[in-house]
Amino acid sequence: MTTRVTTGGQVLPITRWGTPVMHGRTRPVTEFDETLQSLVDDMFATMYAAEGVGLAATQVGVDLAVFVFDCPDDDQVRHSGVVCNPVVELPEGKERHLETIDEGCLSLPGAYIELARPDFAVCRGQDALGEPVEVQGTGLLARCLQHETDHLNGTVFGDRLSGRARKKLYALHQDLADCYPDDWPVSPRSAELDDED
Repeated sequence: MTTRVTTGGQVLPITRWGTPVMHGRTRPVTEFDETLQSLVDDMFATMYAAEGVGLAATQVGVDLAVFVFDCPDDDQVRHSGVVCNPVVELPEGKERHLETIDEGCLSLPGAYIELARPDFAVCRGQDALGEPVEVQGTGLLARCLQHETDHLNGTVFGDRLSGRARKKLYALHQDLADCYPDDWPVSPRSAELDDED
């Protein structure tokens, strides 16, 4: 599924964990207008500048229930689009298979840690024009749909970790925090970090 992606947009600073907008439920999208499209364009530009696969509105400081994504599935097929007012449905019982891989967040840049999530997800909502949309995801796309919808419900993936794992994640972030300016990705990350990649 691919809807209109970005035709421009301005790169915005990414909001960090700990900022109130990151930890509260968002307002539903009710106006599918040029203001929303402008926000979506800015979110795509910001996501690409940060080299991410998904970005929620809360991550640019806006408490609105919308996220953008450009992410491969388990077959390495890229899917991109916009979901407003998302609801994620996950398999249950014998259909539920967990995949444990490293997960990170652009709002806690540089830090990754293993987290188990279902390897399949269905996300339903509306596109940027208000039309119904459904995205079925496997692999990384399934994880992305869950991660971004979590953001819009006020949950960061650290909330899903044990206390010990969360402490380790924060320590990993602190080790790299100086490499990411406060307005990243408007200002690029440190060249020192690029040399380590």
